[in-house]
Formats: sequence, C-alpha cells, structure tokens
Amino acid sequence: MEKNFIEIENLSYAYDEDEGDKVPVLNGISLNISKGEYVAVLGHNGSGKSTLAKLLNMILTPTSGKIIVDGVDITSDELTEDAMFELRKKVVMVFQNPDNQLVATIVEEDVAFGPENLGYPSEEIRKRVDEALRTVGMSEYAHHEPHRLSGGQKQRIAIAGIIAMSPECIIFDESTSMLDPSGRKDVLNTMEKLNKEKGITVVTITHYMNEAAQADRVVVIDDGRILMDGTPAEIFSKPDVLRNAGLDVPQCSAIVEELKKLGVPLDGDCYSTELCAELICNYLTNVQGL
Repeated sequence: MEKNFIEIENLSYAYDEDEGDKVPVLNGISLNISKGEYVAVLGHNGSGKSTLAKLLNMILTPTSGKIIVDGVDITSDELTEDAMFELRKKVVMVFQNPDNQLVATIVEEDVAFGPENLGYPSEEIRKRVDEALRTVGMSEYAHHEPHRLSGGQKQRIAIAGIIAMSPECIIFDESTSMLDPSGRKDVLNTMEKLNKEKGITVVTITHYMNEAAQADRVVVIDDGRILMDGTPAEIFSKPDVLRNAGLDVPQCSAIVEELKKLGVPLDGDCYSTELCAELICNYLTNVQGL
C-alpha cells in the first residue's frame, strides 16, 4: 500500500442548535487512509459517518482537529482559494440522490460538465467523456436524457461525470441508499473497478453490511468515535460488538452464525457470499463426504 493520502488528526465537529447550544457529532477522530485503498465507513444513522465524508471535502468545517490531504493541511486558516480548488479536483463526492448531481439534459453533456469547468480543451473533453462512459458501462446511453434513466443508471452517469475530472479519491456518501438491488450492484461493481483497475482511492459511507464486506478495510463509527478499524474478516467476526452499535452483520455471516449455534462446526472467514458458499461446501465435502 502506498503512503497516506488522507490523514485525520483528533477531528471533532459540532453543529449549532436553534438555542445556540453545540451538539457534538464527531469526537476526536484520528484516521489515516492510504493512496489506493478501498475503505468502507460503517455506522448507524446519526453516528457521524456522513459528517466525516463532508469534512473530507470541506463541505463542512471542523470544530477542531486537522485534515491533511496529499500533504496539504486543508483545515488551515491559511489555505488559499487556489489550494481549495486543487483539493476539490483530487477529492470528489458522489451523493445519495443522483438527481442532485445531474445538470444537463443529455448524458454526454452532463459528463462533460466537470472537465469543461476545469478548462480542458474540446478534444481532451471528448476523450474523457468517452472513457468515463465506458468505465461505468453507459456508452450506449451517451445521447439519452438523464431523467429517463433508472436510479442506478443515473448514479453511474453521476460517477462518470466525476471520473471525467480524473480525481485521486472518490467519496461515496451513501450513494446506493436510494437504489434498488440491481442499481446498487451496478454502482458497487463500478466502485470496485475504479479502485482495482484505475487505482482511485475509494471511501464509501454506508450502512449496508454486504457493501462494506467488499472493501479492503472497514471503519466502524459509533456515536462520533471510531469503534473498530480492520479488515472485513476482523470486523464481521465480532457480530455482538456490531449489534451493540446498532448495526447488523452481512447476511452470509448471520447464516454461518446460526449454523454454528445449531452445532455445525464451520471454521473460517465468512463475510461474503463466495466465502460463505466455499465454507459450507468444504464442510459438506470434508465432513459429510459428499
């Protein structure tokens, strides 16, 4: 793994209530994310995970603490507008509702919007749009109207618009929460492709256990603090800790957990459908002789 791309030091955030009171959301979080990592951030509603996402792009300003992105302290009072512009080229966000990110009436024009604003020449924009649409599997929809597409297709177009800007890190802020299972699968496949094939750092904020299981690393936030940080195997091997934090475990992990309670001697990692199937098949083969 390469050097740290994002360094978070003792980060806190509180929002103002109408009465003037401060309500803490994040409390002294410290976290490093390496360049090229695929990290899932889990937490129940109100845990602070989406607030963390918005702080990483300085949509929100922290109450205290420091965020360093690619060696630049983005929380510094001395940060210039040019430096902030460079940050937002490197670290971009995909939000829950794709309709909020689609700005044009034709798909390829929407994808071109970002690189146009960055001042790239027409020939370069054309190349970037075509490549971005190929990456998300939407080339055949280049001349379609975005509002006529499905939720999953719209989200892939929103992602294409971001890819066309060549970011180094994409933060997905519950980007599949409004999608049906098919659309969710498409977007998850796109995340994995961007990370594995293009080396883009991916941070996905989610409350779906099965989505988090696809990441290289899982960070669990509970009431504004980091509760756990490890591989999917390490995190999902502690179902009681997750449930106490208002979370569940992947369905396949729950199945194996129940089988163990029934006396089936299964032993091994089981946080994905593939691993679960392999574990059960090995048991049937080795123990039952099937």
